[in-house]
Amino acid sequence: MEVDQKFLEDVIKSIVGNPNDVKTTRTVDERGVLLTLDVNPADMGYVIGRSGQTARAVRTLLKIVGAKSNARVNLKINEPEGGRGPAPRREEGQTVASRVDNSPVDTSAVDDLNI
Repeated sequence: MEVDQKFLEDVIKSIVGNPNDVKTTRTVDERGVLLTLDVNPADMGYVIGRSGQTARAVRTLLKIVGAKSNARVNLKINEPEGGRGPAPRREEGQTVASRVDNSPVDTSAVDDLNI
């Protein structure tokens, strides 16, 4: 097992609740090294982190590990079967609340404010 793959497995196994379900595959092509990560569906939140911060940090660390061996390392996190998938796209100017509830909002309490 290569250094970058071992590093990824060690970091992810220390984060997740089901370390035995962590699997990585390593492929090399003309664009560099691609590490593909599979985890238990219950652990996806730990791997991704709030707003993707954990995944971004792991990718940054992998780029540093790859730079030490003159390789470009990328990480792909596989969506588990039955996962949430990407969030639905919003139209410009549309908020999350307006997608869910299209009823009119009572603004009578603030209508007479001079702002």
